[in-house]
Amino acid sequence: MKKTISVLPGDGIGPEIIEQAVRVLKTIEKKYKHQFEFAYGLVGAAAIDATGDPYPAETHELCLQSDAILFGAIGDPKYDNDPKAKVRPEQGLLRMRKSLGLFANLRPIQVMPALIEASPLKAERIRNVDFVVVRELTGGIYFGDKGRNEARDQAYDVCAYSKEEVDRILRVSFELARTRRNKLTVVDKANVLETSRLWRECAQEMHAKEYSDVHIEFLFVDNAAMQMITRPSEFDVIVTENMFGDILTDEASVITGSLGLLPSASIGAAVGLFEPIHGSYPQAAGKNIANPIATVLSAAMLLESSFGMVQEAQAIRLACQESIEAGVVTEDIARGGKAYSTSAVGDWLCKKIEA
Repeated sequence: MKKTISVLPGDGIGPEIIEQAVRVLKTIEKKYKHQFEFAYGLVGAAAIDATGDPYPAETHELCLQSDAILFGAIGDPKYDNDPKAKVRPEQGLLRMRKSLGLFANLRPIQVMPALIEASPLKAERIRNVDFVVVRELTGGIYFGDKGRNEARDQAYDVCAYSKEEVDRILRVSFELARTRRNKLTVVDKANVLETSRLWRECAQEMHAKEYSDVHIEFLFVDNAAMQMITRPSEFDVIVTENMFGDILTDEASVITGSLGLLPSASIGAAVGLFEPIHGSYPQAAGKNIANPIATVLSAAMLLESSFGMVQEAQAIRLACQESIEAGVVTEDIARGGKAYSTSAVGDWLCKKIEA
């Protein structure tokens, strides 16, 4: 099968972790006799430095012409630490999501048995944890009107959602729940926010009319944050708005023991984008110590979701699981044992898949 994959390494550790994921995909390509064409583009701070734009038109066109997108990470301290910067790497990511119609971000949270002790939570609390957070990506406060008054001593950020935006993410979530354990948790702040009341109304209406077979529950976001730690194994599919999802998925990553283990898929009207949920981790950039597994698992999601390559995706997931069980891991999950480099973990994964 011939497919084109846009590769957007981004900033910080992005190029290092993307390199290992591409190596794994090339191993899959050779073993299963596929043909992958990798087309590289700029995004984030790297794109600003080169073109002045965090998401250049050339990168957008590259993405539109591809069958899937593999994305690393964006962010740079020189922009993070400058509140007056008018152009920021994150603007590129937001514009990419919006312009490609990537409205649904799926983030699976699973605890691997070999890493139960790596989590700060008690083993009995996280055993059998397996849920997915569906985060709305192209609406809400991140995309609403924002600004300052003339004196610049007041600021505002507007959170806005339409029924159409809410309904489409809810439908993705209900359908996903039907393929799993048939339970959907809608997270909002309906006791305070009008947008959350819209979310709740839409969910109740859709549940009654189309998905009455799915068990549904509603949690305020502050309660959900607590329940995610106290009873994580009871969740199946969680759906929420953009900012709440951003925060809750980082919290959920702690359950697994490391941000470096969690992949994600962003889907919508056009091509799908696959990326690790972690950031650019600039402190580790160029040191060959970053965990590549989340990015490699994102590549597995890409193969399965965009190309229908179930066997190939499973081969990658099995290799990642076995590398963890064998202790071939980077320093973030080494737990006092030997810490392998980013590239060494990539070497091991490729050899395991080849075998």
